[in-house]
Amino acid sequence: MMRLLLSTLATLILAVPLFAGVARADDCANAQDQATLNECAGKSFDEADKNLNDAYKQIEGRLKGNAETKKLLVDAQRHWVAFRDAECAFQGGPREGAGSMYPMVVYDCQRALTNDRVKDFENYLNCPEGEVSCPVPAQ
Repeated sequence: MMRLLLSTLATLILAVPLFAGVARADDCANAQDQATLNECAGKSFDEADKNLNDAYKQIEGRLKGNAETKKLLVDAQRHWVAFRDAECAFQGGPREGAGSMYPMVVYDCQRALTNDRVKDFENYLNCPEGEVSCPVPAQ
């Protein structure tokens, strides 16, 4: 019985350093393995995508009653998403043989381009009234 207890205790003591060095995705600043880095990059992209969707909905709301401009927004956004995804696939390189970093590279690219698009949308939402080059009416 004592031998079993000592064996179990020794196993736990040896395992502690293995778990102590592995950061979880909720601690992205201290990520130490590729799987966690990939997961953190995905979460960062998800946050940027949420911000993009929020800004898009605000623009959509301002375009209520203007079906033609709203259609232009929808078309532009569909094409932009296709561009973003194609550009990031290009930046990630061929998936075959890309290694474990591929998801992180693609997510980082998607996050960066999405954040740029959010800035574009924020500019549309904050255009000075009467600005002819602004497709979104002021509130």
